[in-house]
Amino acid sequence: MAAAAGLEDPSLEKHFKGHRDAITSVDFSLNKKQLASGSMDSCLMIWSMRSQMRAYRFVGHKDAVMCVQFSPSGHLVASGSRDKTVRLWVPNVKGESTVFKAHTATVRSVQFSSDGQSLVTASDDKTVKVWTVHRQKFLFSLSQHINWVRCAKFSPDGRLIASASDDKTIKLWDKTSRECIHSFCEHGGFVNHVDFHPSGTCIAAAGTDNTVKVWDVRMNRLLQHYQVHSAVVNCISFHPSGNYLITASNDSTLKILDLLEGRLLYTLHGHQGPATCVAFSRIGDFFASGGSDEQQSEMDCGDPPKKNKTQESARNQHQQEEETSLADTLEHIVGQLDVLTQTVSILEQRLTLTEDKLKECLENQQKLMHSKGN
Repeated sequence: MAAAAGLEDPSLEKHFKGHRDAITSVDFSLNKKQLASGSMDSCLMIWSMRSQMRAYRFVGHKDAVMCVQFSPSGHLVASGSRDKTVRLWVPNVKGESTVFKAHTATVRSVQFSSDGQSLVTASDDKTVKVWTVHRQKFLFSLSQHINWVRCAKFSPDGRLIASASDDKTIKLWDKTSRECIHSFCEHGGFVNHVDFHPSGTCIAAAGTDNTVKVWDVRMNRLLQHYQVHSAVVNCISFHPSGNYLITASNDSTLKILDLLEGRLLYTLHGHQGPATCVAFSRIGDFFASGGSDEQQSEMDCGDPPKKNKTQESARNQHQQEEETSLADTLEHIVGQLDVLTQTVSILEQRLTLTEDKLKECLENQQKLMHSKGN
């Protein structure tokens, strides 16, 4: 997992390593001091952006953690899991959490409303559900999708909900009337991810047909269509300004799209395997991405539902054999990178010490000259 800075010229800021399997989801806290990640290893981790602080590993889910999100205030983290539950964590050293069974199948997506009062969840049970954050009380269910629901998001003003499904549609719902007000059916594959533009006027969606599409939700028309990836697009994130969109794909790249000019701006090659998730920080000066760089054989976030278990088993076995041979090489490379990182860190510390001593010498010299002058 990596965090990078600046749209002017994206550069790698930090490399986080701690999960034991593919990373499924990443999200920044409001103050940018913490980064949350979920993984197929069933753990949720909270990483500090300050290098001296160690990461917190939260254990509680009984199966893969599919999604994580900080509350708007940053005082809570919500996570959804393949164990069918949602947990609300306090992101501190104790890592206390409350848990509730949210669905009858895998919970793919969880998101707080902008006022922090509600949660929307999406599941393989084909439903979208809305809950209160306080007491985790169930409010209502939206159930017109006819296949797994991969993602559900509130609009910035909380009036609408957009949901993306393996039935190849994105549905737009009115939160008050609980009615489906429009279905976008132009995707040629399953829809992995959907998100609202910060203005609330349009949505973007990522699909298994390798495309990213942007629709106007007032006129219900297609605005932009990007064919920039060579494999499944797993995740998207709007820059807070609304001018850029970042995408993560199974082709192992992240791409930054300029929405004003309707063109590809940057292609980033940070991951050795599928890039599974990506998120801008709340003010947009950083973004984080997660991948399945670790040795693993299952990628739920990007794969369509498999009906044939024998084929799936054979595919997984073949994939695992390929990845095991790659993993040894990668582990060696990562080991070398870690040594380099430590060396750079030591050099930085020494440089800081030298600068401090130089500053001290100059101050002493000035004091000496000042006392001689008097």
